[in-house]
Amino acid sequence: MAILRVDNLHFSYGKKKILKGINFSIDKSMLIGIIGANGSGKTTLLKNISGYLKSTSGNVFIAGKNIKDFTIKEKSRYIGYVPQDIIYDFQFNCFDVIMMGRIPFLKRFQMERKEDKDIVKKCMKITNTWQFKKTSIKKLSGGERQRVYIARALAQNPKILLMDEPVSHLDIKYQIEILSLVKDLSLNGILVITVLHDINIASQFCDEIFIMKEGKIIDSGYPKNVITPNNIKSAFSIDVELFENPTTHIPYVIASLNEKNNPAYRSYESNKIL
Repeated sequence: MAILRVDNLHFSYGKKKILKGINFSIDKSMLIGIIGANGSGKTTLLKNISGYLKSTSGNVFIAGKNIKDFTIKEKSRYIGYVPQDIIYDFQFNCFDVIMMGRIPFLKRFQMERKEDKDIVKKCMKITNTWQFKKTSIKKLSGGERQRVYIARALAQNPKILLMDEPVSHLDIKYQIEILSLVKDLSLNGILVITVLHDINIASQFCDEIFIMKEGKIIDSGYPKNVITPNNIKSAFSIDVELFENPTTHIPYVIASLNEKNNPAYRSYESNKIL
């Protein structure tokens, strides 16, 4: 039985069609990256998978059960979701923020149990955030906060972890740190699906990549099979040159600077000193 199956998924905001017939099935834990230009439907796809948005037509199945038939608590026990931006107006310490991930397992007005505290501690150890347990979430750096948000999602004991651009505002050190952590989670039984902007980061870390364009997945599979100049040109409307990492043999791309109709080329020409 597939962990996640998406069948002919369509979604619209009013008359504007955002998702146009998405289909895929995943039957094992792995790290999947979703890439594509702004407005291609990446975030909307995550929100439909999570059940936060209800599809216009089509279905999402989690372990064989339609997401529409899940209660809110059931969804929270199966799916952890880390959105782009989380804003706390109160001075919650990090332990309390992560404890929020245990709410789906508590009855109304029930206080957290020793079991819940132990799970939170374990999640904080995994994400290297235990040292922040008494620190206000507002006092952390971007990378530190992101690890706390991941720990909160892990406290739900999810089968699926959805992440929307988790490293887009981080420097390269924290990007590598966060995605290394996420990769380890996928190797330990969690299906992770994340939206990423950096094509080369996605190629380096992801087991499979979905490329989206105008509400459709135009290609999917192993990075070496889908990261091609034609696919990148189609999805991002830019010419690129493709190279191979000599150590990992993973493809990486750079913008092509040898065509005068390429915006990057014009910028390069106008800024040349000699």
